Amino acid sequence: MTTPSHYQPSLTLAKALSITLFLMILANFSFAQDSSTAEIKSDSLDKLNGYTQVYYFSPGHQARAKSIADFMENAGRFFQQEIGFTPQATLYILAPQHWKSIAAKPLQEVYGFPHNLDRGRLVIAAEDNDFWRSFSPPFDKLPSPMATAVKQAYGKPDGSFSMMPFFDLLALHEMGHSYTGQAGLKMHRHWMGELFVNVMLHTYIAEKEKERLPALEVFPNMVVGSGTAEFKYTSLEDFEKLYQTLGMGARNYGWYQCKLHSAAKDIYNAGGKSVLLKLWKALKEHQEDFTDEQFAIMLGKEVHPSVANVYLNWNK
Repeated sequence: MTTPSHYQPSLTLAKALSITLFLMILANFSFAQDSSTAEIKSDSLDKLNGYTQVYYFSPGHQARAKSIADFMENAGRFFQQEIGFTPQATLYILAPQHWKSIAAKPLQEVYGFPHNLDRGRLVIAAEDNDFWRSFSPPFDKLPSPMATAVKQAYGKPDGSFSMMPFFDLLALHEMGHSYTGQAGLKMHRHWMGELFVNVMLHTYIAEKEKERLPALEVFPNMVVGSGTAEFKYTSLEDFEKLYQTLGMGARNYGWYQCKLHSAAKDIYNAGGKSVLLKLWKALKEHQEDFTDEQFAIMLGKEVHPSVANVYLNWNK
């Protein structure tokens, strides 16, 4: 598939997203092993009270911490109502001076990257930062429709741009892995593990916070819309083989993640919020092994045809 010429100006941003998503998957694989038993000293942090989850934050950032906590708690109440489960998690909302002492070792020098330390501890930045700003698009080089979308999603009243709206949503994506891990769901395939948390994220935003949809969708739309000509690996078979070693490379993985987000959007648009519960129940109930064909049949019959179509129509 040839890359459409009108998408070429967006490739720089697409590359940036690919690197971000590459780091996200590193968080899922490596940090839990590195930090799961590490004891965090939170004496220098303040703590929010009255929430379901535990929230520590750097002094001076209570408003920011409360904003994040309110978002995560609202999502938690929604998921509790929809799927009947809430994981136990501790979130650290940190200023730069506290980042290095708590963040996972591979990211101690990357202030601003949201990541899991393990299945129950999540690290988030309290301040806008150079890492987030590095993903701001070359606005003057974007085609008009994409420039409008970027302005809507990431524009600030003073005319500047902030990627904070996007990175804040990644925290909920990562929390999704705490749901599946702590509840004992069997994902069966690596692509399903990533698709499921994207379905969770998209369902919540579409149902309860529609105003955040642009922040959630602009990056994936840009990457998927750029085509596949630059990518060596595009099949789900390749994704399964290369997922654990990241053998497809950073940018190629970013394309997979964005297509899985687009699939989550299509699933929600086709079946609504009920698909999330059906998929949750199916993955919790079915602990047996499936062939690819058996997995697709089960998904189509017990969940929704749109979920099965992620596998069946992937290459179409």
